[in-house]
Amino acid sequence: MAFNKKNYYKKIIEIQELTEEQKFRQGLTYKEIFYKFIEPKYHISIRTYGTYLGVPAKRELKKLQESEHKGGDQLTFNF
Repeated sequence: MAFNKKNYYKKIIEIQELTEEQKFRQGLTYKEIFYKFIEPKYHISIRTYGTYLGVPAKRELKKLQESEHKGGDQLTFNF
């Protein structure tokens, strides 16, 4: 099976949802959220965390899933 970024986008969505929850529920800053929740669990740098917050992961994951449902990249012959 070919490589796709499905798990990458799922991880980013998880991080974004955790951040959003902590930001609005407890009123923490992004730096506090990173050091308390993100860094111990995901082992990423703060720069990567900032990059993940800017990725439109839900949209990209939806595109991947739609392309899989269309038939993927498999070559078919119609006789």
